[in-house]
Order: sequence, then structure tokens, then C-alpha cells
Amino acid sequence: MERHFTRIANWVAFHAGRPQIFLACCLVIVVWAAAGPVFGFSDTWQLIIDTSTTIVTFLMVFLIQNTQNRDGAALQAKLDELIRVSEAQNRFIGIEHLTETELEEVRAKCEKAAQKAASRLESS
Repeated sequence: MERHFTRIANWVAFHAGRPQIFLACCLVIVVWAAAGPVFGFSDTWQLIIDTSTTIVTFLMVFLIQNTQNRDGAALQAKLDELIRVSEAQNRFIGIEHLTETELEEVRAKCEKAAQKAASRLESS
């Protein structure tokens, strides 16, 4: 089930970002707007677009979140591997699981170390 969902999520995410899909969505809106006078701009006419966009938005949020989660996890695994095999400090592996405060402390230490290294380079 998970593999099937992942395949569908990847397919939808890939195709949702294509220019053709954007143009098709614009065409749907134009057709809907043009149909307004035919249906007397009725509540049903408005309900069609409201319901359609709500359903699509609701489903896309979950698909996009799924692909973002997987992309983030894959990127983090790649970075962790680069840290592991390099001379970087292994203590950075897994810092994505820290709290915001802990992460800010690590970031501040890194920034301070980078400033020290830059000043050493300037003084040499």
C-alpha cells in the first residue's frame, strides 16, 4: 500500500507542477466563469467551483506534504552520509530531531566558528 501511494503521490506531484496542468486549470476556470450567465450565476453554479477547488486543495495538501517529507528525509540522509565520510563533526548527524531552541544554539555555534575561520583567513 505504501509503495503504491508513493508512486501515485510522485506522479501527481510531478504532473501538478507542469505548465500544461496550470493552463488546463485556467481553462476550467474560464469555462466555469463563462457558464455563469447560462446558469444565472446561481448558488449551484458557485457551489460547483467552491466544492471542486476545496476537494482538490484538500487532497493536494496531503500529497505535497508526503513528497516534501520524503524529499527532506532523503536529503537529510545524503547530508548525514557526507558528514559521516568526511572530516566534518559527526555530532551534526541527526540534528534535525532537535528542538527549535537546541537547533538555534547549534546554528549560532556554527556561525561563530565560521566567523573565527574567516577572521583567521583575513589575518593571514
